[in-house]
Amino acid sequence: MNKQSISLINDAADIMDVEYPIMEHFYTIQGEGVHTGKASYFIRTGGCDVECWWCDVKDSWDESRHPAMKVGELVKYAKESGAPFAVITGGEPLLHNLDALTTALQKAGLKTHIETSGSSPFSGNFDWVTLSPKKFKPPVKEMYPLVNELKVVVLRKNDLKWAEQHAAKCPEHTKLLLQPEWDTPESVPLIVEYVKENPKWGISLQTHKYLRVP
Repeated sequence: MNKQSISLINDAADIMDVEYPIMEHFYTIQGEGVHTGKASYFIRTGGCDVECWWCDVKDSWDESRHPAMKVGELVKYAKESGAPFAVITGGEPLLHNLDALTTALQKAGLKTHIETSGSSPFSGNFDWVTLSPKKFKPPVKEMYPLVNELKVVVLRKNDLKWAEQHAAKCPEHTKLLLQPEWDTPESVPLIVEYVKENPKWGISLQTHKYLRVP
């Protein structure tokens, strides 16, 4: 579903029939950020216009490669998993209007989280918003007031200054995290020293890779 307007959809059956291109969906643990280690149902949409060279899910970029799934199917799988919340990610999930999917998930009793670069207009109803900005296509300005968690991937020293620029635009309560890029081990000592000097920041690790879980 590409930015189609669904704001006037009131009938639950209509919402359940809305479709999204889905690369994959699965029950696992959240591996990154504030909610690391928590059981989560991941829904990964197809399509991305940011395309970071170090992305570990490049297969998600081409929306046309991923079959459409109805909201009703996704909610059924998520509900049956027993997960307390659903994480909508990508690709770049905000390329799609997420109102229908998030409304249905919340009605089914799941909390909704999003992981986004913030490069497209915001949509959907979320209990937790993780912004992971990218230099290739920066966030839209209306994204910043909504952010619960700012998670910046660090490769080199100048990324730390860039992280502070984004932190200054987020609400005071936002959790601030720096995350080393998996294949750039030299970023680890940079982050460790920076957090020691700037304790308002914390460190996020891709623990699912260490644990070898999806």
